[in-house]
Amino acid sequence: MRTTDPLAVVRNLGILAHVDAGKTTVTERILYATGTTHKRGEVHDGTTVTDFDPQERDRGITIFSAAVSCSWNGHRINLIDTPGHVDFADEVERSLRVLDGAVAVFDAVAGVEPQSESVWRQADRHGVPRIAFVNKMDRAGADLDAAVASIRDRLHPVPLAVQLPVGAEDAFTGVVDLLGMRTLTWTDDGEARDPEPVPDALREEAQRRRRLLEEAVAELHPAALEEFCDTGALGTGTLTAALRDLTARGEAVVVLCGSAYRNRGVEPLLDAVLAYLPSPLDVPAVRGTHDGTEQERAADPEAPLAALAFKVNATATGRLTYLRVYSGTVEQGDTVRDATTGRTERVGRILRVRADRHARLDRAVAGDIVAVVGLKCARAGATLCAPDAPLVLEPPGVAEPVVSVAVEALRSTDTGRLTQALARLAEEDPSLVVRTDAETGQTVLSGMGELHLEVAVERLRSDHGLGVAVGRPRVSHRETVGRGVSGFVYRHVKQDGGAGQFAHVVLDVEPLDDAERGFEFRSTVIGGRVPQEYVRAVEAGCRDALTEGPLGGHPVTGLRVTLTDGSTHVKDSSDTAFRTAGRLGLRDALRACAMVLLEPVAEVTVTVPQDAVGSVLGDLAARRGRVGGSVTRAGAAVVTATVPLAELFGYATRLRSRTQGRGTFTSRPTGYAPAPAPATAR
Repeated sequence: MRTTDPLAVVRNLGILAHVDAGKTTVTERILYATGTTHKRGEVHDGTTVTDFDPQERDRGITIFSAAVSCSWNGHRINLIDTPGHVDFADEVERSLRVLDGAVAVFDAVAGVEPQSESVWRQADRHGVPRIAFVNKMDRAGADLDAAVASIRDRLHPVPLAVQLPVGAEDAFTGVVDLLGMRTLTWTDDGEARDPEPVPDALREEAQRRRRLLEEAVAELHPAALEEFCDTGALGTGTLTAALRDLTARGEAVVVLCGSAYRNRGVEPLLDAVLAYLPSPLDVPAVRGTHDGTEQERAADPEAPLAALAFKVNATATGRLTYLRVYSGTVEQGDTVRDATTGRTERVGRILRVRADRHARLDRAVAGDIVAVVGLKCARAGATLCAPDAPLVLEPPGVAEPVVSVAVEALRSTDTGRLTQALARLAEEDPSLVVRTDAETGQTVLSGMGELHLEVAVERLRSDHGLGVAVGRPRVSHRETVGRGVSGFVYRHVKQDGGAGQFAHVVLDVEPLDDAERGFEFRSTVIGGRVPQEYVRAVEAGCRDALTEGPLGGHPVTGLRVTLTDGSTHVKDSSDTAFRTAGRLGLRDALRACAMVLLEPVAEVTVTVPQDAVGSVLGDLAARRGRVGGSVTRAGAAVVTATVPLAELFGYATRLRSRTQGRGTFTSRPTGYAPAPAPATAR
């Protein structure tokens, strides 16, 4: 590591964990320890810096990822506090895309919880190095060894505990640093005392654990193994360097412990962040594409600009775009190119972010995470680059929404405002999808879970002052022919004083083998009894009749209509008359058919732990799902099934409750199938 390079003293890291493991409290204590704040923010009091949104404070959970910047021992730490609830996993995904490292927080009693496992897998996909902090060591039942074992069993890296707790539960007062072989303790007020030697009562246990740590590191690291074989032990410098290498490669995770609420263990955690997590210089150069060729941009302030927008916040006072600058320098007033759309925009202001507070900067360089004001069109995932050096970086992945609700303005005069507000929400959160159902006319809002949508709707009410009605989306049914009719005769005769209308048609109606084929029309009329131009008019009239079926006014599909005979009148026959005869004749013919109501179905792929397969299969059966198969992949079962779309409403919440939050599913529409109680009309 080039210690003389300014980028060597930068750390871009996130705080990851299951909901209520203490992420936000850890972040607040980091801000307090670094002198960024002068009062400890508390989640239960609603006084936190990073959970500044009113909904976050009311609910006591993190909903939106928040960026803060602080300094520790001559290093600048850009920190992102991420949500822990599964409904906001897309916020975590966007944050992980721009981070160099992370601190995973675990509950000392619960160990690895379901969402801890999910965010860990997300970090694996992005190759983000992590260290672990076992929090809440002051709780009844807290057990560092059990938490370390759960990390080993459920997350599968090699956990390397570098601390030994001093005291347990209420008597937890500090830790023994196994690398420095010293004791770190804190007062009841959370103030750090001077380091002390290891007490006699813990010396033997500390030496045993130090020996186990050295042996575990030697097994994983060649240079450490060489020293261990030569001397029978590892020096502190070798051990620290080896732990840093293993962390960067993802082969092991350094484990620390403490109690963020009581402000115990935060300073050693910050030291570990500096010691083991990478700087922008230590991660591979960012890769992008231009004109189909792949290019690299090193973390160099002198290189051409390449930055990724990972979050957009459309506030009442302006539009904030959060950037990770990978290479180059951007200054206030610069013109940048949005490589995703090809547009150029001007950077108005550059801000160092501390949640909802900001400090102005003249410029941002490679390795920085900042917010900029003035970009009007850049969306989350856009690449901003120098106009003369275009490059497109891979954007963060966006998960497919799994839950939908219908939203409607209570007052018709607010419909336009609702449309604008929904567009703003979708701009800020790409995992929210807004669409208008062409058949039902409903405005449908889709997201990652019921809490996700509940938060979005509450924002419409509180932030935009809109009265909104929320309902279950209606599914779009179809009707088809179960049993057809032959030789159905229809005469259209109309005399109103002037030129009359006359059309006589004979129709056969039959079902198609594949309802997805829609509609077919043909004519077998011979002898010119119905001229060809009138045949085309009959077909157009039949297509008009398909918009409303006899069962419930749903569109009709999956049928073939054959014009077998008919007749004309010398004066009164016309295209209009035969089109009307086709429309009214087919409408009456469908009433004479046995009709079947169709409902939309979706192919669902459910990924669940092996121990939850039986429960999930039973739930799918209760939802009228037809299971197509089940395979095992990487220790999880993947079940595919076809399920009526109406039965999927609320499924995300039910699946999570049955699998302790570890189950996920994706769905895609596959067509229509008969509804459970076929309706007929005669």
